[in-house]
Amino acid sequence: MTLGTDVRERRRTLGLLQTDVADMAGASERFVRDLEHDKPTLRLDKVTAVLDVLGLELRAELRRTDA
Repeated sequence: MTLGTDVRERRRTLGLLQTDVADMAGASERFVRDLEHDKPTLRLDKVTAVLDVLGLELRAELRRTDA
């Protein structure tokens, strides 16, 4: 799964529209749409604002290397 898929599924589970999430996160509807479609260049501060609204968090994990 991708971040965009997780965001879309959580938004739908909460019964929110993209406009609802955008208003609550201080972002545009277009930004939420781009996030849900995994646009590769998005502002991290706005991404985290959307995640906060949806009760999600972003984590960094060490990649496994096959050596």
